[in-house]
Formats: sequence, C-alpha cells, structure tokens
Amino acid sequence: MKICYFGKYNPQYSRNRIIIGGLKENGVEIIECRSDLPGIAKYFDLIKKHWKIRNDYEVIIAGFPGNQAVVLAKFLTKKPIIFDAFLSFYDSMVFDRQVCRPNGLKAKYFWLLDWLPCQLADKILLDTNSHINYFIKTFKIKRAKFYRVPVGTEELFFYPEDSAKITDSFLVHFHGYFLPLHGIEYIIRAAKILEKENIRFNIIGRGKKYEAVIKLAGELKLNNVNFINPVPYEKLRPYINQADLCLGIFGHTAKTKMVVPNKIYEYLACQKPIITADTPAIGEFFKNGDELVLCRPADSDDLAQKILALKNNPALREKIAVNGFNLYQKKFRSQIIAADLINIIWPTQ
Repeated sequence: MKICYFGKYNPQYSRNRIIIGGLKENGVEIIECRSDLPGIAKYFDLIKKHWKIRNDYEVIIAGFPGNQAVVLAKFLTKKPIIFDAFLSFYDSMVFDRQVCRPNGLKAKYFWLLDWLPCQLADKILLDTNSHINYFIKTFKIKRAKFYRVPVGTEELFFYPEDSAKITDSFLVHFHGYFLPLHGIEYIIRAAKILEKENIRFNIIGRGKKYEAVIKLAGELKLNNVNFINPVPYEKLRPYINQADLCLGIFGHTAKTKMVVPNKIYEYLACQKPIITADTPAIGEFFKNGDELVLCRPADSDDLAQKILALKNNPALREKIAVNGFNLYQKKFRSQIIAADLINIIWPTQ
C-alpha cells in the first residue's frame, strides 16, 4: 500500500502528523510530494516533483490545507484523490474569524475554495458528521463522498504524567486561539463568579479577541486568572497535567456546533476531566457525565456551576478522567484513526 501525500500542507500541523504517522504505523508507505515555495512557483514545483513519482503510488491524499492541491492533482493523475478537507474555509474565515462580509467578493472566493475541490475529489474527509452535514447543505455535495475521520492526537506529546502545580488552588486549564469558536469570554465571566472558591484559571493563547478578553478581565477586576503566552504544541503537556480540570469550547457560532477541537483529545490523552459545550459534534463521540461533562453553550453561569460541582466531587472527576482516557485509547489513538482511514481508502482490504 503506497500513498502520495500531496500539496502545500504543513507536515508539522497536528492533523497531518497524526494521519501520516498513523498510516506508517499501519504499514502504509507514504511518499510525500510537497512544496514550500510561495505563490505560483509552488505549482510548478509540485508538478516537477510529482512527475518523478507519478507511477510509484496507488492513491493521492491532499493534506490539510489541500483545497488548491486537489485541483492541481486532478490534472496530474487519474488515480483516486482523497481530500482531507478537515474544515470549511468559508465558515472559518467568513463567520468564525470574520475577516470579510458574508456577501462580499472575498466570501464568494472562500465558498469556491471549499466547493471546487469537493467536486473534484473522489472522497472527502471531515472530523465529524455535523461537519459533513454542513458541507452537504452549504456546498451541495453528495453525501456518498464524505467520510468521518476524527481528529485524535499524538501519544508522543500527550500522555498522563505528574506535573508540579503552580498553585495550591484548584487549577482549571484552557489553551487555544482567542476566537468566537472558543467563547473565552464565558470562561472569564465564569471565573468572576467563582472568584471566592479558591479556583484559579490558566488561559494559554492569543488571537483576534485577545484584547477584548483582556479588557473584560480588567473591567471585572479578576484576580484568579493567569493569561499565558502561546506555548509550542509539543510543550503543552505539563500545563495540562498540572491542572485539576480542563476546558474545551463554549462559543455560540455554527463552527462550535460542528467540531471537536484538538484540545479535547489532548486532554483525554492526558487523562484529565473535561468540561465543554453541549453540541451535536461532541454528542457524536461522548456521553455527558461519562467521558466528560457538558454545559450549555455561551452560558457562564452554567459553566461556573459545572466547574464548582467537579471541584467538590473528586470521585466524579476521577471517573470521568479514567473513562475519557480509556475511550481515547480505544478509538482516538493515531494508529486506530489511520486504520479506519485505510478501510475508507481500500474498503475491500
């Protein structure tokens, strides 16, 4: 079994590392055909590199982000093309990051950037059925093309270990971009509600809403939140493992309902109890009160209540952490995710 991993994808991005590493663990030979050149030069570079290996593989995977790579691959090969869409640029850029107006020319470009490779690819990978339903409805793509491949995480970087706490307080951890998806402002307001409960929050990251969040924290006169600069992916583990509780996403955007973010799997792999918003995507994989605890999206009061309830119930925290870790070991390790992908690519093998 030989696969050509193709495009201008970042080999260090977790989605690509998890899939490539997992495929290799399952005995698949990966031939990487990628370019780091800017602009139009990358296409000529990919054409040249592909020509040398054009007869050496059976299937091509356009690694994330692979939207433009799919279009090029369609001209270069008659072999099956797998498009790891992973997310919608149209939804992410227009509605989540809000970089342009929904009815503007740039928004139409992002719509086309999702639609065209979906039309051209033989199979499309997304992380949740909720995400698949969005693509079907928004881009009018046939359901038969779509396959669910969860995010997972890398056992090399995320696993349980003893980490010295920086505080004697009950420590709550969050890491991620300051975007509407994550709803960090609801974490901040929950922290205010809990300021007399000996609970401290570590919030790691930066992003579009960072200044607004810092302003809100100042207005609330918070003294129980530590804002920490972004930490490299491979160095997040000690921060997670020193926490008593970890937080997922809490926004009220369409994307919040469609994704299970990397951090959820990272927390599971570190055997930590988790609170995150109750969404259709989360419900595809997890049960409330078993592998994690769910709260209402965009609801600081409910989030605060759930945090306090877990703080006061160590046995429940332990149960959720162990159940979540066991589920991760069973379904979300990279080797298992890649084994399911192999069955998608070669269903008769």
